[in-house]
Amino acid sequence: MLTGDVMSFEAAGKAKRRKSNAHVIVCGNEKGGSGKTTTSMHITVALLKAGFRVATIDLDTRQKSLTRYVQNRRNFAQTHKVDLELPSHFRFDTATVDSQRDAQSEDFAAFVRAVSDVEESHDFVVVDTPGSDNYLMRLSHSMADTLVTPMNDSFVDFDVLGRVDGDSLEIVDVSHYAMMVREARRQRRLADNGLLDWIVVRNRLASIGSRNQLNLHACVKELSLRLGFRVADGISERVVYREYFPKGLTALDDVKNLGLTDRASRSHHSALLEIRNLIKMLRLPVDEAGRQRADARKVWLQRSAEPVAMPDIFA
Repeated sequence: MLTGDVMSFEAAGKAKRRKSNAHVIVCGNEKGGSGKTTTSMHITVALLKAGFRVATIDLDTRQKSLTRYVQNRRNFAQTHKVDLELPSHFRFDTATVDSQRDAQSEDFAAFVRAVSDVEESHDFVVVDTPGSDNYLMRLSHSMADTLVTPMNDSFVDFDVLGRVDGDSLEIVDVSHYAMMVREARRQRRLADNGLLDWIVVRNRLASIGSRNQLNLHACVKELSLRLGFRVADGISERVVYREYFPKGLTALDDVKNLGLTDRASRSHHSALLEIRNLIKMLRLPVDEAGRQRADARKVWLQRSAEPVAMPDIFA
């Protein structure tokens, strides 16, 4: 049984459900290998264990990593006759039509059907995106309430967000993915006056600090002020995360009660603390305080377009 930060919103998850639409969480980054699927699955299981109704959508029509992760979890539960939390899962296949326009139309209709099927019956929808720019990826970003962008802790991955001068390490330009998120935010604002909360998650953090890591941290912090995203620490480079995938397990699962070991390893415990901290940093509307923050953002957006009331002295 989980304790700590993840359990702090368990009561809210099991309480009477709200009648509003599901909160959409998108894990997106145009660079592959950044940890999107691992992050998506851990967010999903954390919410499920807290008692929320969660649906997952896999938009990666080629790799289908999240689909396999969910299927591995289902197989493990059936084989070992254990009760594991499972989301309502939807996957996408590559459109079979030849015309690109018809393919986009078919993909759009399928995505809308998937979201429509779950937005009223679930509390959260977690969307895993491919590591490339395509129509569905842009569409999902424009529908997100929370955007999570996992990024390996290196300047190679940082290049997806911003470009730096090789000598001074000053940010000289905003990169293609960041500009796409800007446009997604604009589209969301026009559609329903909603606010996309963007969190960049630094994965594969080195256990020992270095000058390069300090330089990268400074660049991420500077770009966060320019683009308006928050920064959170994610998963480290641990073998235990690779061992979870074939079994469909996560750091949030009690491996001892599942009969996999006599006691959890130190690596498993460290991974559990990482995930708890990440869930906390996302500030999802999982409790009363989180819902108040979300409502406050909506009120701010509604009033931001109104003229400022000036005292009579300025009339």
